[in-house]
Amino acid sequence: MLSKRIQTLSSSLTIAITTLAQELKAEGKDILSFSAGEPDFDTPEVIKNAAKDALDAGKTKYTAVPGVPELLSAVAGKLKRDNNLDYEPKMIQTNNGAKHSLFNLIQALVDEGDEVIIPAPYWVTYPEQVEYSGGVSVIIETDDKAGFKITPEQLKAAITPKTKILMLNTPSNPTGAIYSRKELEELAEVLKGTNIIVISDEMYEKLVYGGEEFTATASISEDMFQRTITVNGLSKAAAMTGWRFGYLATPNMELISVLNKLQSQSTSNINSITQAAAIPGLDGTIDTVVEEMREAFEARCNEATELFNKIDGLSVVKPNGAFYLFVNIKEISTDSMQFCKDLLSEQGVAVVPGIGFGAEGYFRFSFATDIETIREGIRRIEAFVKRQK
Repeated sequence: MLSKRIQTLSSSLTIAITTLAQELKAEGKDILSFSAGEPDFDTPEVIKNAAKDALDAGKTKYTAVPGVPELLSAVAGKLKRDNNLDYEPKMIQTNNGAKHSLFNLIQALVDEGDEVIIPAPYWVTYPEQVEYSGGVSVIIETDDKAGFKITPEQLKAAITPKTKILMLNTPSNPTGAIYSRKELEELAEVLKGTNIIVISDEMYEKLVYGGEEFTATASISEDMFQRTITVNGLSKAAAMTGWRFGYLATPNMELISVLNKLQSQSTSNINSITQAAAIPGLDGTIDTVVEEMREAFEARCNEATELFNKIDGLSVVKPNGAFYLFVNIKEISTDSMQFCKDLLSEQGVAVVPGIGFGAEGYFRFSFATDIETIREGIRRIEAFVKRQK
């Protein structure tokens, strides 16, 4: 009865772990969850007020598929102000979260047998969407010794006549790794003279630590601007996960036309109230609030990294962005799924196994929660690890 395509699709492991933790907690069990990729901060008041104003003004009707003009202008303004990227509003499409942006892109670009290069560790959704479309995921493995970043040599070796797309995620989920301008320039040099498209997922752009600077992939050169599709949103930086707001930008008007056609036959426009609410999230209004959240995340990151590196048998490279630690457990276990199941069962701590991100021997720990919970969670993990040695 079911299509072959749908049977290739796996459920999101991060959502599955988070759901299980919530169910156990609802049963009265003492569960600490560090599995969700969701800020613990509330959405800024100015955004909530913009949504209320939109409701009161009756902005509850269908809109144009890519979004209302003032929203597209706000996205274009953000990209120019923050990233020095010159996109016209017509080069932008808004979506129901960046996951939807990526789904539209993969469906529009990938044919049966097309290859998509994906550095690992990767966000769990990338290979699932590629394979759902009939494409082939070509995984480039990295590890903590390499800072979880691919080299130009690795990229060059992975390219074949079937290569269609390079998927980049900077800052990275799950590792927090950020590609510097120099590193992006070196990757760009490999791509020169090819027809390879770059999809750059920059969702964690605002959450950068240790004095690191974020560089938008499309800003590297004119060649990279033309081949790069920028994907971003407000879920993480503006604590708007439930609002479902993402966007993509590309100077390729043929692609934009196709994407709008695809979205017109699936979801049509995104929620009209979310569109109104997103504008103050893009135009600089919440910059101070975002910086306060970033500072809180950085403080948590620093302490959590220090605490983990004191545990015999575990190690973690301090991330430069996002709100995750990708903890190395190879001295303790080579089966991250079993490690995480036992940790949840014995200590009531939910983390996500590295195998779900294409990297065995690690787990992902989200520090998007209060510091006391983080300290208690790491204390329980230390107690669990001591019994494993």
